[in-house]
Amino acid sequence: MNFYNDRVMLNVLGGSLENAKEVYEAGEKHVLVGVLSANYPNVEEAVKDMQKYNEVLEGNLSVGLGGGNPMQWKAVGDIAKQIKCNHYNQTFTAVAYTRANVGNDEAIVNCMMAPCGEPGKINICTGPLSKDAKNPALVDVDTAIALAKDMGASSIKFFPMHGLACKEELKALAKACAENDFMLEPTGGIDLENFEEIVEIIVDAGVKRFIPHVYSSIIDKETGNTRPEDVKALLDIIKKHV
Repeated sequence: MNFYNDRVMLNVLGGSLENAKEVYEAGEKHVLVGVLSANYPNVEEAVKDMQKYNEVLEGNLSVGLGGGNPMQWKAVGDIAKQIKCNHYNQTFTAVAYTRANVGNDEAIVNCMMAPCGEPGKINICTGPLSKDAKNPALVDVDTAIALAKDMGASSIKFFPMHGLACKEELKALAKACAENDFMLEPTGGIDLENFEEIVEIIVDAGVKRFIPHVYSSIIDKETGNTRPEDVKALLDIIKKHV
């Protein structure tokens, strides 16, 4: 599995099993391919289908919530009991549940946290109830990383970034991840135009391992599939900097 030797892995969506194969190969296997739990009526159906993806992707499946939907937290956690892959997306509040169900310390379980408008702080209220809190919990990024580690998280999923809209917050978070030896997953509004600058910010900060998520901007709107040629273009950018 390439994942454990890579400083950077792309995270893109697989529109179908065949599309997942295509983008995995286009990214020279430096890719985690996301399949969303929200696309299934129940956990049983998700497990049945995701197992096929996991086999094709040599374990480099990313079990997704679905647009960061916190209502999918339990579905992802329950899928983790049966699907043993390399990557799971999760809300801040459900990391420990998921880690316990994964049953190992090697798989990546990210911890979704949101920009808050203040560099050096981050919003940890990403659960189904806390996301609507009148006064969300904004904590120092170093403290947030410590909390994430306490719960068994492997990384911070910084979402929604809206591309470079929160660039100064990304810089502060990347610096903290580097200093605390923690992984970073920038997510939301990333495209072929802003991708290189985002990569540069994270590399320059000294982050050891990171997973940029690039979704809708590289999906063909007619087919719903991720464009393999765009995945290759993103990988070429990574190779310039890593």
